[in-house]
Order: sequence, then structure tokens, then C-alpha cells
Amino acid sequence: MTGTVWKYITEKLESEGACHFSLLDPDPLSTTVENVVEIARLTEKAGSDAIMIGGSTIFGVIDDACERISDEVDIPTILFPGNITGVSQHADAMFFMTLLNSTNPYYIIGAQALAAPKIKLMGLEAIPMAYLIVAPGKTAAWVGDAKPFPRDKPKLPTMYAIAAELLGMKLVYLEAGSGAEGGGVPLEMIGSVSKYIDIPVITGGGFNDEKSVVAAIEAGASIVVQGTYLEKHVQVDEGAELTKIIKGLKKAGAKRV
Repeated sequence: MTGTVWKYITEKLESEGACHFSLLDPDPLSTTVENVVEIARLTEKAGSDAIMIGGSTIFGVIDDACERISDEVDIPTILFPGNITGVSQHADAMFFMTLLNSTNPYYIIGAQALAAPKIKLMGLEAIPMAYLIVAPGKTAAWVGDAKPFPRDKPKLPTMYAIAAELLGMKLVYLEAGSGAEGGGVPLEMIGSVSKYIDIPVITGGGFNDEKSVVAAIEAGASIVVQGTYLEKHVQVDEGAELTKIIKGLKKAGAKRV
């Protein structure tokens, strides 16, 4: 693609009000690169705006997966690294993330410092993003030594999000964990965070149907991420239901423009 990925995202949000991102985890213990590439094709066809590549656990196939996905799709590929093993030169950009509610400094700044020289030398576009894990948190919370925010305490992540904005982050990601039950991040929490910051809010984990995705946008999220849903459903119906979900998201987003 031409231009920077961050410019692409901001222009999309300005013109359409909301974006849909697809999260693909090329974990060879549970899938194949061929399968991930096929899902990428289907998500692009359904109207997804970008493909995030990564996960909490990566087992050495990130370069192959990124290269093959990038060759097959025209929408941006963005690294979503859970650790330094999630960095690849074959993506268009990466979310340079800090897990602000981790209890382990490694996930706040340690891994970032280790990966930074490689990222700089590769010339990979890095988009600074605060990563905030909400209960239940699932694998992401366990791996990242996070202290997940209680679902009934929206003020807590709001304070962290404000701090992230003041620190210069471009995005805040509210994450309930892959496959989280109960509709993902609580709507009250999304609403509180988006009300008090001026940078886009991304949310993911547990958004498995049009109703929950649209509700997240209406609550204030700018971008909704789907991952587990894609793994389970998108190949079954060739992306037909995902197309409906994204159309619903775009309709909700258009009300902001």
C-alpha cells in the first residue's frame, strides 16, 4: 500500500467514522499459514480495513505468515506483537504497544527496548499504542502478567487511558482477551474511556456478532477487532456473516461523520 498506515487509519476514521480490524494469529500449534492466508483473503473481501498479525504466543512463523499475507491482500498488515518474537520486516506497520497495567516492567518497557533497535533499522512504521487488559483477560493477561481491570470499575482504565494520551500514545486498546465471554469490554467502560480522551479507542475480545460490534461503536470505540470469531466462522460461510457485521459497523460509524 502507499503512504503510511497511520495516515490510512486516521483518514478512514475521518471519512467513515469507524474501522474493523481482523486479528490473525499464525500459531502453528493450532493452525497453518495456508489457513491464516485464506482467512485474510476472506476478511478483506468482507470489507475489513486492516489485518493485525500476532498474538500472545508466537512460535517462529511470523515472517512467513506476514510475507504471505501481505502478498495476498491490499489492506494494511499491522503487527500485533505479544513479545519480541512478533516483529517482522514483512508487515506494513506495527503497533508499538506498552501493557500499562502489567505488573512486570518487561511488558511495559523491557520488551520494547529490546525490539526497538531492530524496528528502527528495518524502517518499520511503529504506531505507539497503550494496551489495557480488562477482566477476564484470558491468555493475554496471563502471559503479560497483567492486573486486569475489574469489569465494573470503568474509572480505572479511564485514568490509565488519559495518562497514555498525555504520554503521547496515538491509540488506546481495551482488551478483554481472545474469546472472552459476555460481549467483550463492557460498554460503560468503552464509553468512559472514549469520553475523556481525544485519541481513538480500539477494543477487542469477545465481539462475536453484529449486535455487540455495533454496540461497541455506539459506545464510543473507533475500531473493533475480531479474531476468535474469524477463526471459527469466516471460512464456514465464506465471510457472508462477517460482511453483515462490517456493514453494521460502518453504518454505526457513519453517524459520527
